[in-house]
Amino acid sequence: MLPWIDDGTALPPGSSALGPDSEAPGLVAAGGRVTPERLAEAYRKGLFPWYGPGQPVLWWSPDPRMVLPVAEFRLSASLRKALRRFLRTPGCEIRFDSAFRQVIQACALTPRAGQEGTWIVPAMVEAYTAWHHRGGAHSVETWVDGRLVGGLYFVAIGRMAYGESMFAHRTDASKIALAALVAACRARGVPLIDCQQNTGHLASLGAREIPRAAFEAHLAAHVDQPPPLTPGDTRAPLWTYDDSHWATLLDAVPPQARPPAPPAPDTA
Repeated sequence: MLPWIDDGTALPPGSSALGPDSEAPGLVAAGGRVTPERLAEAYRKGLFPWYGPGQPVLWWSPDPRMVLPVAEFRLSASLRKALRRFLRTPGCEIRFDSAFRQVIQACALTPRAGQEGTWIVPAMVEAYTAWHHRGGAHSVETWVDGRLVGGLYFVAIGRMAYGESMFAHRTDASKIALAALVAACRARGVPLIDCQQNTGHLASLGAREIPRAAFEAHLAAHVDQPPPLTPGDTRAPLWTYDDSHWATLLDAVPPQARPPAPPAPDTA
C-alpha cells in the first residue's frame, strides 16, 4: 500500500519505495505540500518530489540512483574547447545565485525532446525559490552580454549536492554551468552530485547508477558534515563563483577578457 501523507506526517524511508515489479518503481509516498521544510526533510532522506499538473505531490527514491562522482566528470575535447573559449570571451560570465527564479522558470518552460509539459509546476517554483532564500537551493548561471542563456539549479545540504534541472538557450550553456558546479565541488570537497534519474546525456558526462542503499549510505556520511566555506572567510558559503575553481578541470585557465560584472541581487 502506498502511504498517503499530510503536512504533519513524516516521510517514509526510501527503502519502503514500491519495487521494480510495481507500476511506479521508486515511489515512496503521496500527498502533503511542497514547502522548504518538507524539501529539507526529503532530501536528507534521499527523496525528491516529482509530479505533474493536477496530480498530488509524489515523493520518489529510485533504485538504482543516478549520481555524478565529481572526480569522474568527463570533460570532452569539444566541451573543453567551448569552455576555454567562453572563459576568454568578453561578456561571458558564470554566476551563482544571482537569478534563481529566472533559472528555475527557464527550466520549467524550456521544451524538451520527447516530453510534454513540465514537472516543475508553479507550486514547485515557489517552494524551491523560498528554500533558495533560506540557503537550501542554488543556481549556476551562464551569462552572455548581460543575458541569461543557460544554467541549472541544485540543492546543497552539508557536503552533498543534488542536481535538479538544466536549460540552455545557446549551445553548451548548460554544460558549462554544470562544469562550473563540478569545479566548485572538486575545489571544496563535495564528492558527489545526485542526478536522480538515468539519462544518456548525464551518462555521457560521467554519471552512473549506484544502488539505493549505497546512495543512502553516502548521504548519511555527508549531509551532516559542515558545509565547505570560502577559504579565509568563515561566513562566506561555498556557492560563490571563483576563477580558481577551474584549475580542478583545466590544466591552464585562460585569462579572463575582463573582470565579470557584479551579479545582480536575487530578490525575486
